[in-house]
Amino acid sequence: MLRKIPRGDNPNVLVGFDKADDAGVYRLSDELAIVQTVDFFPPIVDDPYTFGQIAAANSLSDIYAMGGKPVSALSVAAFPETMDGGAEIFEQIMLGGLDKMNEAGCAVLGGHSVADSEIKFGYAVTGTISPKRIHTNSGARPGDSLILTKRLGTGVITTAAKRGIAAEAHIAGAIDSMRALNKHASEIACRFRTHAVTDITGFGMLGHAREMAIGSGVTLEIDSFAVEFLAGAKEAVQAGAVPGGLQRNREFVSGCVEVRAHLTPEQETLFYDPQTSGGLLIAVDGADSRPMMVILRDIGSPVALIGRVEKGDKPIVIV
Repeated sequence: MLRKIPRGDNPNVLVGFDKADDAGVYRLSDELAIVQTVDFFPPIVDDPYTFGQIAAANSLSDIYAMGGKPVSALSVAAFPETMDGGAEIFEQIMLGGLDKMNEAGCAVLGGHSVADSEIKFGYAVTGTISPKRIHTNSGARPGDSLILTKRLGTGVITTAAKRGIAAEAHIAGAIDSMRALNKHASEIACRFRTHAVTDITGFGMLGHAREMAIGSGVTLEIDSFAVEFLAGAKEAVQAGAVPGGLQRNREFVSGCVEVRAHLTPEQETLFYDPQTSGGLLIAVDGADSRPMMVILRDIGSPVALIGRVEKGDKPIVIV
């Protein structure tokens, strides 16, 4: 649909929607630009405070993916007009989001709400960034290493939780991953020769990898043995807890993927799993990958070196 929408020719728009990037960037001066994004969705966990935290972390992630610093946010909310305990639930969602925004150092200025039969919550976030140091999803170069900062599997685990078939420990692990900010990973990426970054969210790892590969005109070679999954993710797939978004991701992306490895059904499925507040996929100069990995591990990130960037015609090759 976006192909039918005019891009416009404003010279201050440094990053728009033409390459499916994570956020837009608008230049204010030669030294300062703003980076903007918006994201909201229905609850994926039962606890309203936790849902607010996850919604905030997810909204902030696009700013971090661009290498920006979030400075302000506006809440976006939809809520039923009548619901038992509705006022307290809404308050807890807002408090959870506010606490996570405070952790990020991002001021919540207000927001907008509408009446809706289904709860939805998120934020429009504005950040600052140098026009000379923007991490888009389309700058990966042959010879770069690919680093992923979080494990995969939040989509299938939360689906299993909704069906009442997920272990509490597995749900807790997925929640911890989703509410963890990508703040420090983004700051560390800015210290090195990072050429492209995207955050892994609704299109799954391979969906976002496809955007990076096509935007950069390269092939991403993924090491199937290096990609790590959250505890309980494989069990959720085996139990049939596969969200509809995963199937749509597979249908859309699989034609761009060449599989040379022997993948288990669980592995193949999880590569398409839609993530909420997932990690950053970073394409960094190969010589910088090990130092970056050391620092990320020192801060407790479950980081993995999952592949490399090559010249080629196929966007994604799994080995």
